[in-house]
Amino acid sequence: MSYRIITISGDPGSGKSTIAKKLAIKLKAKRIYVGEIRREIARQKGLTLTELNKYAEKHLETDVVIDKKIASQARQLAKKYPVIVEGRTQFHFIPESFKLYIKVSPSEGAKRIWRQMQSQKAKSARNEGKINTLAQLKKSIRERIASDKKRYKKYYHLDHTLKSHYDFVIDTTYITALQAADKILKKLKA
Repeated sequence: MSYRIITISGDPGSGKSTIAKKLAIKLKAKRIYVGEIRREIARQKGLTLTELNKYAEKHLETDVVIDKKIASQARQLAKKYPVIVEGRTQFHFIPESFKLYIKVSPSEGAKRIWRQMQSQKAKSARNEGKINTLAQLKKSIRERIASDKKRYKKYYHLDHTLKSHYDFVIDTTYITALQAADKILKKLKA
């Protein structure tokens, strides 16, 4: 693999984490998951992820400071190992990375997250707040996407959903995470 760092951005429910885990195993890479870090910050503040995103619209430290720290950490790790960084804006902070965007239809993405949230452990780990129906989850995802776009435009003058930012865009609406990972590996080898 010629790239030492792979950055993964994408839509909620597109399989980013599952794909990142599979790639990390196949490439014997270290994995950094920004979403997990943000969820932990939310828990420490007594907030849900959605509430943290709203808070972050006026408090740049929850984005900018974290994003810069993660980029620095990834570069340090990349001196010894391949690294996979899963975070919506990391492609911007690590421009030398191989930049992936994983997309999925909003409906399919919400269904995947909903199925995952049926386990109490996964529901707690996701820290999505009190969501009792698929319709509530879809609304929450729309709000999260809007907040993300607002913050990234404000702090980075960036629309992370523009496919022109990425080296490879893959749609997982009709394929499994394993199939997507295989296609990504083929692209990396090419």
